[in-house]
Amino acid sequence: MVNAARLLGDLSHVCSIFLLLLKIKTSKSCVGISLKTLYCYMVVFTARYLDLFVHNPFKGILRFYNTIMKILFLSTTSYAIYLVRWKYKHTYSSSQDTMRIEFLIVPAGILAVVFHFSLHPLDVMWAFSQFLEAVSLLPQLFMLQKTGEVENITGHYVFTLGLYRVLYVINWLWRYISEKHFWAPLMWVAGSVQTILFADFAYHYIKATRKGKKLKLPP
Repeated sequence: MVNAARLLGDLSHVCSIFLLLLKIKTSKSCVGISLKTLYCYMVVFTARYLDLFVHNPFKGILRFYNTIMKILFLSTTSYAIYLVRWKYKHTYSSSQDTMRIEFLIVPAGILAVVFHFSLHPLDVMWAFSQFLEAVSLLPQLFMLQKTGEVENITGHYVFTLGLYRVLYVINWLWRYISEKHFWAPLMWVAGSVQTILFADFAYHYIKATRKGKKLKLPP
């Protein structure tokens, strides 16, 4: 079922990606952008959307909508990685993007093997994507914290990327209230962890925006 929170969440996610691409293309620079967060999200989307190869995308409006969004997220994230990793690599701040993402990916994989809906490979990969997405924003947040000052459009990109998951949490709460058999504790835990990790950045972003000041993160 699709409700307003889910649609707004998807819109926020799409906005975050296009803000990222706009920032890179207009400035011809990827300063302040974490390639490692993009790698993590690419792994998340690849693992989560393996069902593209087994489901009929035209079987209902909702499935067609989901298929369009999946292809959009995969293609735009791939393009963003190309821009940062190759086209504008001379502007990429690798010395500041230092978080070891294997310490995020491996634990997510272990959790997925232990906690999943079933042992079907697609279900295990889906669980892996949920656990990894919960921490995928960490390299970007860690990088911005090291640099201190955040460009406006970069701040908008990170905020909308985090906001999409907050809206998804609201969507899940609504579904739990309105749908009799909706029970998804794995999603709830992963989404809550992601929201908590995002909360500090969101606080400083909203505070700076309300005061009309440039966003600065504490060390």
